[in-house]
Amino acid sequence: MITDESEIVIIVEGLTDKRQIEKLITDDVTILCTNGTLSIERFDDLLEEYDLDYRDVIILVDEDKSGMKLRKQLARELPHAEHIRVSSDYREVATTPENILATALLSKRISVNPIFLV
Repeated sequence: MITDESEIVIIVEGLTDKRQIEKLITDDVTILCTNGTLSIERFDDLLEEYDLDYRDVIILVDEDKSGMKLRKQLARELPHAEHIRVSSDYREVATTPENILATALLSKRISVNPIFLV
């Protein structure tokens, strides 16, 4: 189990999503990539390694078929997790305008660089 990490974990689909979020936030947050899919074995490894049952978890995935399937799976396994949904107009986390994504992160108590709130 990792004990020196932040209390907040954001679960995203891909590396592009992770980089987009890292650019916006100022908080110490752990961002986990699922690479679009999540086997039971991989989920169990993440659950144990990052102690997900006892940390604040935010699910931020694309609003497409694979993202919605992943969100449903994660919601079932992590019922305490909060969700950030990107607009279906943008469909993907990585293509959501920075100011909209920053505002959504801020709404979940994650500090963001104020230049992205304009």
